[in-house]
Amino acid sequence: MTTEQQRIPGYCALCTSRCGCISVVEEGRLVAVEPDPSHPTGSALCGKGKAAPELVHHAQRLSKPLRRTRPKGDPDPGWEEISWDEALDLVARALQKAAKEQGPESVAFGITTPSGTGLQDAYPWVERLRYAFGSPNAVFGTEICNFHRDDVFALTYGVPTPLPDLENCDCLMLWGHNPSTSWLAFATRIAAAKASGTKLIVMDPRREGLAVKADHWLRVRPGSDGALALGLAHLLIEAGAFDARFLRRWSNAPVLIREDTGQPLSAKDLDPEAEAGQRVAWDEALGGPVLYPASGGAIGNSEKLALSGHFTVTDQNGVALSCQPAFALYEKLAVAYTPERVEELTWVPAEQLRATAETMMQAKALSSFAWSGVSQHSNASQTSRAIALLYALSGRFDAPGGNVMFKSLPLANILGRDLMPEAQWGKALGLEDRPLGPEAQGWITTDALYDTLLTGKPYPVTTMVNFGTNILFSHADTQRGLAALKRLEFTCHIDLFMTPSAELADVVLPVNSPWEREGFCGTFKVGPDAASTLQLRPAVLPSLGESKSDVEIVFALAQRLGFGEQFWDGDWDASLRALLEPSGVSLEELRAAPGGLSRPQETRYRKYEETGFKTPSGLVEVFSEQLQAIGQDPLPGYVEPAMSPVSRPELAADFPLVLTTAKSLHYCHSQHRGLASLRRREPDPLVELHPDCAAERGIDEGAWLKITTPHAAFRAKAKFKTNLDPRVVSATAGWWQACEALDLPGYDAVSNLTANANAAIGNEDSDPISGSIPQRSYLCQVALEQGS
Repeated sequence: MTTEQQRIPGYCALCTSRCGCISVVEEGRLVAVEPDPSHPTGSALCGKGKAAPELVHHAQRLSKPLRRTRPKGDPDPGWEEISWDEALDLVARALQKAAKEQGPESVAFGITTPSGTGLQDAYPWVERLRYAFGSPNAVFGTEICNFHRDDVFALTYGVPTPLPDLENCDCLMLWGHNPSTSWLAFATRIAAAKASGTKLIVMDPRREGLAVKADHWLRVRPGSDGALALGLAHLLIEAGAFDARFLRRWSNAPVLIREDTGQPLSAKDLDPEAEAGQRVAWDEALGGPVLYPASGGAIGNSEKLALSGHFTVTDQNGVALSCQPAFALYEKLAVAYTPERVEELTWVPAEQLRATAETMMQAKALSSFAWSGVSQHSNASQTSRAIALLYALSGRFDAPGGNVMFKSLPLANILGRDLMPEAQWGKALGLEDRPLGPEAQGWITTDALYDTLLTGKPYPVTTMVNFGTNILFSHADTQRGLAALKRLEFTCHIDLFMTPSAELADVVLPVNSPWEREGFCGTFKVGPDAASTLQLRPAVLPSLGESKSDVEIVFALAQRLGFGEQFWDGDWDASLRALLEPSGVSLEELRAAPGGLSRPQETRYRKYEETGFKTPSGLVEVFSEQLQAIGQDPLPGYVEPAMSPVSRPELAADFPLVLTTAKSLHYCHSQHRGLASLRRREPDPLVELHPDCAAERGIDEGAWLKITTPHAAFRAKAKFKTNLDPRVVSATAGWWQACEALDLPGYDAVSNLTANANAAIGNEDSDPISGSIPQRSYLCQVALEQGS
């Protein structure tokens, strides 16, 4: 007798890649997940996706709601199984109590990353819940993830970083991003472009993934990428290899900056009747000043606007004002970063820098993409600005082969930002310190939450609802975090497994896996075909145990909190219809096509020629008045990492190595170490180091090491990497879960035996714009663990 097999098309929802896949079900069990080559992201599937059957059917999955019966300081929480109604009523009462007594801002929401977890299925609905509740305090981790790629990039271009147009690109720069570990669909397309002749430039301390195939691999010292970007800009500007026409017409590079104040020259300085916000440039053909309208675009012959030089402009009172174009200031900044100085700062050889710049100069269609490798530093925002302005020199933004905003089907925005009262936005923790940071979106930093919990200032936060964030392992200064989280009066944690962070909760709710629920994706991003594909992924199994989807939990809480009407009265289909309405695609049509629907859209380039850029000036902002207004450098001056051998030489004597971290190929962040097929490939926490570094310290490969920083310490096994700089060591964060099938241990969040790299990173220094912390650029020493 043969077993009937079901092969169900969908996509893997474990990370941002959303790889198209086929789920194989036999006798009510998920037995395999395979790539679906017919899908725009389905040419390959990583080991994490293939291990989904182990994840779905894992014996240690949470299956019933739990309530704590013992104090938080007790090593045994005394978990008691309760019904869903009891659990949800408890949570709703706690939220209502907090809102009544101290206001909705006293409730923090933890929202795990949609880029590396199954929460992507529910993210808009989760955000809608906290907006409807009125909390401006969501711990989202964006300051150490996407904020610089999206929001800091938008300070220059007005939009998040678009993806490279790989079909037409002849040179791609990857900054601190190894998509082989975190975005396989992107990696496979880059590999195909490389095979077709695209030049590849990779900036990364480690030679992994696509760096192995790169034409230029720049082994940059962790955290010094800003100096590298300025050094490349220096060489391009020196050679005249930049798009001056684009900069004159579509950036504020020609805007005159007063030498006395460092402020842009206002048109009102010359003419009191000028439009508010107008700026001034120097027209070399006219030999005098011309005005920029407040909405962007030059008046007069933009081809003749000066990008360099010193000019004297007489104001309405007859006062002579000395000025320089913004581009001249940027050029002056970049010129200081000679190849030799860049080599000193970044450890990238000067000749390699020159060769890389030459490749960029020869490229007709250049694109660039950066992610968390340049984000997790104390200088991340200005680094991201430096990369953005280097790219502006090419003039290839939204041009064929550049970074292009591919068109996807229009969808309704159901986030519900308008549901939160306006007054609540100003209460976001840390907003006063970082007015252009994540707090402007209501996404607070983890440090801001810890500060408030420990001090009670500026107001009490007493309650937390945490959708899957394993905060003790995803953020630095774990000991402080542990002390802070214990101060919460009530915590609800929603997750697949009982993580160390979940163990601090009062109520734990079991969430189901992506294979047990429908999920929607409105764009698969990586190219025009993928961007115009949308899909409603079917559930391939019923929910196991009593687990529910995040959306079900959101809807149930919304009903209890009195927000049912704003949540379609708990009707999932109604919410999907609202989401789909602008697309013209019906829910029935989409549900009938489980493999997805493709609605090809024409790729229109240089859309800014019709609409301008979505910046305050309507232009690419070489000189950022937004940053200047909050006391930050309007140009991307290089700032040394706060904990480096350059900035802290007094510490470098005892901690001579630079500690960085990197994602594991085999795991998503702090997940999946309990899955036997993955744990076999990487059974132990590892720290990579050069053999010469190891030899100096009497270390053999495979030995257990103690990695000590000025803050704390953790342990890991030595793994030799000959292509790593001998002054750098690289660890992988996220180790806590045991794997019983292989009899491999788990690890505490904080103890003498912890393998939690983030426990050894301090939060004493953070990026002043974003709040990012130096998880990838710290100081350390390594030694054999006692007894090894």
